Amino acid sequence: MKLRTTLAALCAAAALTACDNNDTATTPDNAGNYILTVTPAASTGVADYLLNARTLESGTISTAGNGIEQDGTYRYYVTHNNKFFSMLYGQGNPGAVTAYGNQGGKLTRLTNFQTETVQAFAPVQNDLLLFKISRSLASPTSSWYKVNTNSLLISAEGSTNTLNLTRNGELAHFSWLKQVGNNVFAPYFCINDNRFNTAYPDSAWIAVYNYADMRVEKIIRDNRTSFIGRYFTDGLSVVENGDVYAFSAAVAATGGMLSSTKPSAITRIKAGTTEFDQSYYLNFESISGGMNITNWLYLGNNTYLVGATTRAEKGAYVAGLNVGILNVADKTFAPVAGLPAKADILSLTTNNYTPKDGRTAYLGVNLKDGTSYVYKIDASTKTATQGLKVEGGTITAVQYLAGE
Repeated sequence: MKLRTTLAALCAAAALTACDNNDTATTPDNAGNYILTVTPAASTGVADYLLNARTLESGTISTAGNGIEQDGTYRYYVTHNNKFFSMLYGQGNPGAVTAYGNQGGKLTRLTNFQTETVQAFAPVQNDLLLFKISRSLASPTSSWYKVNTNSLLISAEGSTNTLNLTRNGELAHFSWLKQVGNNVFAPYFCINDNRFNTAYPDSAWIAVYNYADMRVEKIIRDNRTSFIGRYFTDGLSVVENGDVYAFSAAVAATGGMLSSTKPSAITRIKAGTTEFDQSYYLNFESISGGMNITNWLYLGNNTYLVGATTRAEKGAYVAGLNVGILNVADKTFAPVAGLPAKADILSLTTNNYTPKDGRTAYLGVNLKDGTSYVYKIDASTKTATQGLKVEGGTITAVQYLAGE
């Protein structure tokens, strides 16, 4: 995910707009606490709309005459500190971050500011931590920014030499970021060019940062899997007891070809430690009939909603259309019944909502016939139930934002 412009522009824009109460956008007909991002049906150059919804389990909403149109085509979304952040991938042009509150079930814009290009971001304490990651061996400095979600301003910034992290002549490229206690875990893959090739496809690494000063405390490594997550995909999850689980999609590449000899698998870092737990290993390919994880959503109680691909479908940037329920404590996996036939599915959303009750998730399903629905997933029964119909576009994210 990329957001372009200058740090100075970010600070200036945020300072000017954070207190602008006249800059308000609302959804007139669909008040509610659920937020759907929808790309309208069009051939090229279309921007997402943000739609409020009262429920995800029934009814119909449409982009026609409703929602807040985003400026720019490629947007990514995160909810933190009771605010919804919409972030633009500028494709070489200036990008922007827009923050919204939810007043009376209607989104209200709080601020709009510009940022540097970032390829990883995550909620940490009361901040959004953003990382602009180098892909150049000649210029290996990667920059980080802390955006305070109360003031909506950058509160700190700094840099990391990602060539020095690896000590193998390649760059560390973070797949994502995760708060773990007072630390930030930054899982990375090694790259030797801007096409993400590596001579080290069979290892997983995590840089452990002390969040207070963003000092690298240590690098931890595991040779039982390939790298954690995927490009721009969160492969780490913290469960209720503080244990950290990590999935590997096994999609490292050398010379443009998938090259890892390791299976897609799950490892663990026990609560309070900064080492991989050698007593825990889950071969996902073995329990799933040969599939590999491409994304997951933690539902609570050691349970995940998982997207996966078959061996034939496997690719570095392919989001799986095979949906199942994974329990990392029981080491079990089962497919979800009740979704449309895979041959009829155009895409599934990977940015989804769960109340973290251990059983419920809401998944956006876009069909090849042009219709789109939110499906309610019940992990206890491994079933999906068709819910809200979305007309006029494809769903790109399903989120929840409490009212103010």
